[in-house]
Amino acid sequence: MDVNFTREQEKFRLEVREFLTSAIPPKLADKIENNKPLLKEDMQNWHDILNKKGWLASSWPKEYNGTGWGVVEQFIFEDELAAANAPRTVPFGLRMLAPVLMKFGTKDQCNYWLPRILDGSDWWCQGYSEPGSGSDLASLKTSAVKCGDQYLVNGQKTWTTLAQHANMIFNLVRTSNEGKPQQGISFLMIDMNSPGIEVRPIKTIDGGHEVNEVWFSDVRVPAENLIGEENKGWTYAKYLLSHERNNIATVGISKKKLEKLKVIAKNEFRNGLPLIKDPLFAARLARLEISLLNMETTNLRVLSESEKGGDPGAESSMLKILGSEICQELDHLQRRAAGRFGRISRPEALEEGFNGEDIGPFFAHTASSTYFNNRKVSIYGGSNEIQKNIITKMIIGL
Repeated sequence: MDVNFTREQEKFRLEVREFLTSAIPPKLADKIENNKPLLKEDMQNWHDILNKKGWLASSWPKEYNGTGWGVVEQFIFEDELAAANAPRTVPFGLRMLAPVLMKFGTKDQCNYWLPRILDGSDWWCQGYSEPGSGSDLASLKTSAVKCGDQYLVNGQKTWTTLAQHANMIFNLVRTSNEGKPQQGISFLMIDMNSPGIEVRPIKTIDGGHEVNEVWFSDVRVPAENLIGEENKGWTYAKYLLSHERNNIATVGISKKKLEKLKVIAKNEFRNGLPLIKDPLFAARLARLEISLLNMETTNLRVLSESEKGGDPGAESSMLKILGSEICQELDHLQRRAAGRFGRISRPEALEEGFNGEDIGPFFAHTASSTYFNNRKVSIYGGSNEIQKNIITKMIIGL
């Protein structure tokens, strides 16, 4: 295994870095640097910039107007995006649905839907979780009954991220109640503007609107929007989740957050000394950095095997667990660094034009809200407890 970058790969890194220096709008970089909320137009703007450059679909083959990059180039690209304070692209179409379409969809489906993802015609959201069917996803109850050349869909999805912006949703639906629960699930693409769909916002603890409930009442969906075979959706769902888990590791983003945390620890004082000199805080910071280095090495090892055509296997679940735990510990330490000011959530201070009085250091305005919001990362993409079961089965065979 070789985890060192080649000369060509380092040259590619410099090319990416040079592009990002001039490509990222300053206002957008400021929002990422200071944890300010992104508007849909912010996400669309960055989407369009990358698409114009030809770098939007960094994991797609050239056949579908992707970059055709190898997994190492993709890793370098994501690493540099984080370092430059670039926003992450919305993953639902680009990184979740697209691989499923390429693997299991028809040629006609690929030719129609993939270009619409690239040009921004369609904004996708993910219809997986339901009340009572989150980690136990196979127990989902949203039904799809075949009626001629259509499906009639009824049910509810929850925790649907950015559904308020989406015009399309890929949905896991139950098309059969025979056999094991996993055997009766199908994968449908549904127009969010269809009659019978209602999106209800879920307000999070910080007052934000990121997730939603989506209700389906006798929604008619063309049968041609079925991906793959009926009742084979569980296979496609697992394939999609493996891509989602790899995205959760976010090595580059964690490295950037660690860099910022070190600066904060040097500038915040406790008992007359910089926080970085506090032995307990410094020890936790050191352990965190070691864990991050371990995760990066594991990620590079997985990439090395993938380049050779190998299957990442249990490592995908390992990266998901470690990545989510590191993300949460980074947020926890930043909240501790904010001290008493970390108890205050001031979302209004992040709005453009705010001229109120600062209460504590600026980073403290979002310390608590970010901490609470990211408690979710150990749950979505398959909870960490479920991932540990997967690792046990794949490695030990239990």
